[in-house]
Amino acid sequence: MEAISMAPLYPEIRISLRSRNRYAVVSAIRHGLRRAGTPPAEIDRFSQEALMIQDQRHLEELCSRWVRLESAAK
Repeated sequence: MEAISMAPLYPEIRISLRSRNRYAVVSAIRHGLRRAGTPPAEIDRFSQEALMIQDQRHLEELCSRWVRLESAAK
């Protein structure tokens, strides 16, 4: 049985979340992916998957599979 990797697809990309608004989260990650030179098709794939999710917890889980998420300090 193969072990499942828990590291994000793009571990070098760190996104500091300042909002839990799903559109703000997706936008921040898209911006980070673009800055890192991720191919547009991959960014589109992420966006489509993320925007189909309605539940906040599942959205954060998906985002964590793509990049490293960090909470913004208040």
